[in-house]
Amino acid sequence: MTETVLFDRAAVLDPVAGALARDRRVLVRGETIAAVGAGIEAPAGARVIDLAGKTLMPGLIDCHVHVNAHSGDLSGLADESPAYVAVKAAVELRAMLHRGFTTVRDPGGADFGIADAVAEGLIDGPRLFFGGKALSQTGGHVDMRPRGRSVRDDHQCCPDLGVVCDGVDEVRKAAREQLRTGAHHVKIMLSGGVASPTDRIDSTGFAMEEIRAIVEEAEAANRYVAGHAYTARAINRGLEAGVRSIEHGNLLDESSVELFLEYDAFLVPTLVTYERMAVEGAEFGLPARNLEKNAFVLDAGLQALRMAHEAGVNLCYGSDLLGGMRRHQLEEFRIRGAVLPAADVIRSATVTAARLLGEEGRIGRIAPGALADLLVVDGDPLADLGLLTDPDTHLRLVMQGGAVKADRLT
Repeated sequence: MTETVLFDRAAVLDPVAGALARDRRVLVRGETIAAVGAGIEAPAGARVIDLAGKTLMPGLIDCHVHVNAHSGDLSGLADESPAYVAVKAAVELRAMLHRGFTTVRDPGGADFGIADAVAEGLIDGPRLFFGGKALSQTGGHVDMRPRGRSVRDDHQCCPDLGVVCDGVDEVRKAAREQLRTGAHHVKIMLSGGVASPTDRIDSTGFAMEEIRAIVEEAEAANRYVAGHAYTARAINRGLEAGVRSIEHGNLLDESSVELFLEYDAFLVPTLVTYERMAVEGAEFGLPARNLEKNAFVLDAGLQALRMAHEAGVNLCYGSDLLGGMRRHQLEEFRIRGAVLPAADVIRSATVTAARLLGEEGRIGRIAPGALADLLVVDGDPLADLGLLTDPDTHLRLVMQGGAVKADRLT
């Protein structure tokens, strides 16, 4: 339920400027921010919340989550009950919201049903930008069949993360099917990955004419393509074909950076997932063969992040954690903060992420007319990013669209 709320004596975090504006008032009416300033009067009947210098910052945006992936063994998802997977997803979505993520993007797995359940308030969770099922060629990253199995069930109601398609006609139809359900983007597998059984990390996915066909279909629907890719070769093929965001990108090189800048594309690193898979992937179902592939990309990620940042590439926050490892979603702040300024890491989870989602000015900022997605944090995250990684201690209030979802102020 929304109400009129006036936050008083707030230190407002502006992610664009990378600075705090102290002793400000922020007025929330209904779902949106009505005013930000120093001399705002409290309307009659408004709830006044005295923050006494605490930080008021925009709600966080994670551009790479998989709400269906309640286990590290992704090959088993297709055989599970969709109802069971949906309930598990609802539990995880609520946990994400209580970590401070008021918006997330799911590039593989989440569908219109779980997104509608969140939008209608049937379950608590971040605003969900879903891509439906990710597209992969035979033997690609979401082809979860072991080598000896020929049959695959790509039925829409199977709660796995992707669909296999080959050839220009098939990929066009597959993209159209996802867009038909209301997907906000189309996810494609431009290279092999860690969690799949038969592909190689350094392989490429789809022929160029297939990638271009998928991009054409997304653009025809005023949507975009997100591409899973690790190596420079896979990244560059995607960018040259019009892919808007590259997921992971651990093995990019200078030629990739040039293409990111040329096309004003986005990079969504997901460094925390490799760290956690190395530590506890086996505990949460990741097979040994996949752990071996994880080591291949683990060490390169920070170097790629630093190179992209120094060149001015658009960077967005992503976590990509599986199963019980999703509790570490906020640890990406710590990892990036070791090599990047805090202000830039926060931008990746606010204003830059909002631009990728096509929601610039609506989320990711504290400004009149924006949705009232707000966090109250003890301390200054610009001075200590670690504050964001410990919500039980430092996250005092979560507001989403003007409704208070968690309140630890009293």
